[in-house]
Amino acid sequence: MQADAADGFILVPHLTPDGLEGFADTVVPLLQERGVFRIEYEGSTLREHLGLGVPEAGAP
Repeated sequence: MQADAADGFILVPHLTPDGLEGFADTVVPLLQERGVFRIEYEGSTLREHLGLGVPEAGAP
């Protein structure tokens, strides 16, 4: 992650019979400790989380 070798994770719920709870409870905190997974979001909307501006009224 720090050398730009990866930019995310793909999780396939149907291949993990126990669901994603174990991943979320164990891996996510480790990634947060290492500073490669956010702890807080930038704003209150998905658009703000992605760093996108607010579109002008009537924009396509």
